[in-house]
Amino acid sequence: MEKKVYITEEERERCRKVADAYAEIYEDEEQNIVVLDAGRYGYIKLQYYNPPYGFSDMLVFTDSRELFEDLWEDWLNAQLFELAKGTRLIELDYEDIFACLPEQKQKELISKKDYFVKKTGLTDIFLES
Repeated sequence: MEKKVYITEEERERCRKVADAYAEIYEDEEQNIVVLDAGRYGYIKLQYYNPPYGFSDMLVFTDSRELFEDLWEDWLNAQLFELAKGTRLIELDYEDIFACLPEQKQKELISKKDYFVKKTGLTDIFLES
């Protein structure tokens, strides 16, 4: 009986590069995120660690673009949370926090997406869309 494969080797390698590009997220204990290679199943993002029960959220990715966008959103939301912490902005949604930021700060945050794209080494794939 042949084992079913859910992700191609090529896409698995792309996902690895994406996961590696966002390594700084995993080092931030407040983020509680880890991305793991699950072999033929793809990449798994575990989030919200709660001892002794483990992670309360799990997502499986077989597409590197989806993984990239999901991790980008996590990174951006973490930055917005840090900026809003201790202010009235903390009561707003992330989208509204972003809209309240000065234009220069918005540009600075958005430019980090290109930074992460370049860190993947997959600029030809991620910048074509």
